[in-house]
Amino acid sequence: MNPLVGLSLIIVYFLILVFVSWYSSRGAANSDTFFTGNRNSAWYLVAFGMIGTSLSGVTFISVPGMVKGNQFHYLQMVFGYLIGYFVIANVLMPMYYRLKLISIYTYLEQRFGFWSYKTGAVFFLISRLLGSSARFFLVMSVLHHAIFASLGISFPLSVGIGLILIWAYTFKGGIKTIVITDTLQTTAMLLAVVASIYYLSGELGVSLSQLPDVIASNPLSSIWSDDGASKSYWLKQVLAGAFIAITMTGLDQDMMQKNLSCKSIGEAKKNMYVFSVILLIVNFMFLALGLLLYAYADKFGVSLPAKSDQVFPFLALGHFPVWVGIMFLVGIIAATYASTDSALAALTTSFCFDFLNFEKLQEKERQRKKLWVHIGMSAAIWVIVLVFNQWSGDSLITIIFEIAGLTYGPLLGLYFTGLYSKIKPKDSWVPGLSILSVLISLLLKTFSSKIISGYEIGFEILIMNGLITLLLLWISSLFQSKPVS
Repeated sequence: MNPLVGLSLIIVYFLILVFVSWYSSRGAANSDTFFTGNRNSAWYLVAFGMIGTSLSGVTFISVPGMVKGNQFHYLQMVFGYLIGYFVIANVLMPMYYRLKLISIYTYLEQRFGFWSYKTGAVFFLISRLLGSSARFFLVMSVLHHAIFASLGISFPLSVGIGLILIWAYTFKGGIKTIVITDTLQTTAMLLAVVASIYYLSGELGVSLSQLPDVIASNPLSSIWSDDGASKSYWLKQVLAGAFIAITMTGLDQDMMQKNLSCKSIGEAKKNMYVFSVILLIVNFMFLALGLLLYAYADKFGVSLPAKSDQVFPFLALGHFPVWVGIMFLVGIIAATYASTDSALAALTTSFCFDFLNFEKLQEKERQRKKLWVHIGMSAAIWVIVLVFNQWSGDSLITIIFEIAGLTYGPLLGLYFTGLYSKIKPKDSWVPGLSILSVLISLLLKTFSSKIISGYEIGFEILIMNGLITLLLLWISSLFQSKPVS
């Protein structure tokens, strides 16, 4: 594809987003607009827009690519997501609404104390910075090689341009703007997937009515794995999916910030239920796309890249017609920015309320500090992306879930202890105990096959990490001073 065509596409796309930002935040856009959307977001817009936030450019690229090595096993985890989203809608969100939280981590202060609260916020910041940077890196790598490199622009500058564009349309309206722009970006992403499936079906001589049978008869469409020792074993995947959803959505400021911008808990619940069903359908579409990509390569003798993350970009930009390549670029840009823009808003919100005592500041001072924090978080993502640029692994989606398992585990343990026990841990010990839990979990994951007769720990490391945190919190509670009667 001509890089000037791609660059023109990006410019037009972001002009649309900037216009939406201006239109949605015109008038009195204050700090409440940025952080909560004035608690007036339409639930159906939040539900649809959350699809783009949840999937990101990593899903857009990695999930189709992973089909060759993992069939449709990823769907096992998606079924687990449905369980997790039900728990979020009926346990976590009612509590957040009842307490009228802006940062969800203030719950930990009310339940355990100052240090537990700060620990939860720090682990969110670390996890979201690493996860969002990994997602952003993957897509900027594609855009850099497809567009910017041909124009003589370096990778660091390409990443900087991408972040400046996000900052331009989010810095004022924040979550209120993002709810609307994410809806547009989710639409663009889904159109790109549908267009790719339509083209591939035609090239393979398969009508859309025949497509379900063709997919079902292909060995790559196998969903369930019954190998108990494998990372893909169905029970591991379903349980891991449930807890990943609870932590990466229910205990994540980014995802909950959108839900908390709804008018009421009733509307927020409707948003979560509708979002769950759409997410299942969309993930199946991505896996079906992956199957068709490999079928296309086999039919036409195309030699594919060794890295599974490169398969879809390689075919879309190098072998498919220009119109499909344009749809691919629109889709990947939409998927990436739908997740990165909301991550920036959530990181800014968490830092402002969890570390700068924002509720005590006047509006003018809020606006000034919010601006600098937003810039600072953008800069942090830029640095981490450049570090990821030195990484040479295979599927980034696996890396992202492994990061989540280690960094969200202490959050899972803290919230589970707070909600379902009367344990009162020694608050000042919580930061150290959380770090210890991560280290123990990392050692278990690294040496599990040697310790447990060939058993490989996969995404269930998140559950183990949470249980280890809970155990350590219980042990610390034994050292609490008993009140004098």
